[in-house]
Amino acid sequence: MTTGNNTKAYETPNHPYQGERIAEEADLVSRYGLKNKEEFWRAQSELRNMRREARRLLGDAQGDVEAAQEAGSEFLTRLRTLGILGENDDISSVLSLDVTDLLERRLQTVAYRKGLASSTSQARQFIVHGHVTVDGARVTRPSKKVDTTEEDTVAFDETSPLADELHPERADAQE
Repeated sequence: MTTGNNTKAYETPNHPYQGERIAEEADLVSRYGLKNKEEFWRAQSELRNMRREARRLLGDAQGDVEAAQEAGSEFLTRLRTLGILGENDDISSVLSLDVTDLLERRLQTVAYRKGLASSTSQARQFIVHGHVTVDGARVTRPSKKVDTTEEDTVAFDETSPLADELHPERADAQE
């Protein structure tokens, strides 16, 4: 672990109490099975950085979308690989992204959407307990961004008791 770098990876809201914002955050935290609002704020900060980079590229190109696309080709390729942007989206579509676009690419959400768990919270537990693999490698970080190429390789670890189709906690066994 590095020492001396105590910078937070997220920003908290400017105003501590805004009922509407708090309710909206709480809804997204429960819907995506996040541990706490800090995880939500991390996703928001990540999105803010992406938008900032897109604005910088567009500004450097003085609004010329083609030139900005050329300058930010690596940036756009990364977003397409992560599945945040579609193949036909240009750099200006980064500005219209929502925090849910990022939350949908988390391993926790991908595992839930694939039917490995009956809820996002259960998916989180399976991942943290080491029952889920991505591309054959065990991953214990629910916040891992899953590339579109890796999405089909998300599965239960074959040594896990959950790999058994008849396990009582399996989502497909509960139906």
